[in-house]
Amino acid sequence: MLDMHCIDFFSVLDHLDDGVIIADIHGVIHFYNQAQSKIDGILPEKAMGLKVTDIYELNNRTSMIMQCTARKSPIKNRIFFYKTISGKVANTITSVYPLFDENTITGVICFVKDYGLLRRSMPGTAAPECRFELGNGTRFTFDDLIGSSTDFIRVKETAQKASASPSPIMIQGETGTGKELFAQSIHNFSPRRQEKYVAVNCAAIPHYLMEGMLFGTTKGAFTGALDKPGLFETAHRGTLFLDELLAMPVELQAKLLRAIQEKKVRRLGSVKEVAVDVKIISSVSQDPRVAIRENRLRTDLYYRLGVVMVKLPPLRDRLDSLGELVSHFIEKYNFRLGTHVQKISSGVMDLFFTYQWPGNIRELEHLIEGAMNMAGQEKLLGIDQFTPGLDTLEPVETTAGHPPAPRIRDLPDMHDNPSSLTAFQTEHEKTAVDAALAAARGNVTRAAKNLGISRQLLHYKIKKYRLCRADYMPRP
Repeated sequence: MLDMHCIDFFSVLDHLDDGVIIADIHGVIHFYNQAQSKIDGILPEKAMGLKVTDIYELNNRTSMIMQCTARKSPIKNRIFFYKTISGKVANTITSVYPLFDENTITGVICFVKDYGLLRRSMPGTAAPECRFELGNGTRFTFDDLIGSSTDFIRVKETAQKASASPSPIMIQGETGTGKELFAQSIHNFSPRRQEKYVAVNCAAIPHYLMEGMLFGTTKGAFTGALDKPGLFETAHRGTLFLDELLAMPVELQAKLLRAIQEKKVRRLGSVKEVAVDVKIISSVSQDPRVAIRENRLRTDLYYRLGVVMVKLPPLRDRLDSLGELVSHFIEKYNFRLGTHVQKISSGVMDLFFTYQWPGNIRELEHLIEGAMNMAGQEKLLGIDQFTPGLDTLEPVETTAGHPPAPRIRDLPDMHDNPSSLTAFQTEHEKTAVDAALAAARGNVTRAAKNLGISRQLLHYKIKKYRLCRADYMPRP
């Protein structure tokens, strides 16, 4: 047994900023400091006396404490992602050292750094770029997904609930909405997070190579073929992400369906089947029912892969997250480019709010990166820095009986007086909103449809221009 009478020593450990756990060779916790309590959300008196496998969703194979006990050697600075039995997720950098009494191991001491706290406490704007590979093939967790709107939080909650199940998940979203980030986050929130996450973009692999890549090959199956495991075998006990599923040939979809149903794969050229345990996450960029009608997706495969659907909203439908996303990308490229930008001008933000964002968040990042390359030492990104990128922006065209909003490239050269562009755009936009509300007699849904924008964006415009919907409604 561990000698737990070094009171002064434990008093020091209890005041460290890092979490500290001391356990015996059976995994029973004998010391658990205040910092670890904050990381886990568990009171010390509740943790001590329990096994680490009792308070964490870990087993003897996945627990670093139990691994160290078995190896009798240190495990240093390992990025470690785990979940407590109460459901709290911790992203940490952990080191575990064996404790010996002469030549006999009596227990271990574990030091835990809160990676989330580490990232938030970094000076300046370095945090967005200081993203570690988590050791399982991923870099992102749900904490990295930006957006505080009710709808977006609901989507995250759906994904989190589904991550606990072995059932397949299908993520639907336009290009640039963050399907890969969601897939990685689901894996890292699941019981499989200590295992491998393997991703393949079905649109990037030639059709004739895809079957061998998924299921593996046997030496002699074709010229140059070697004994090689496929992605299913590689992802055994972990997660396989099939990105852009609709790019997979329909013929291959039948073989994929069989592998999922039977939980076995057969390498090309082999008669032997290999059992696999894999959670499947897939992504599609359009409604899968449309793809079924177009004969691009097998109905039976959809029923197997679309057990849980996670639909990611396009950026135009979550404009209340626009400010958060802009701030994030400004911080990211300040660090990368050595710039000192603090914000974007209100004129540019107004243009952002009127744009449809066909490329979604990826397009927003592209525009901000381009503008910040033009920023120099400026602290405010204005229309001048964005002009090359904004040439491709087309604000919403309206159908409420008034001229469409002008395209940026059709405006006269206003380089010497950029503020006049903002005034022109603002006045035209206010007129368009006013006319749409009048034509719809104050009905926001109808007015938004006529303008070709979301109700959410129209509510933003009504508030921005200090309009009152009641002024457009029929008098009783």
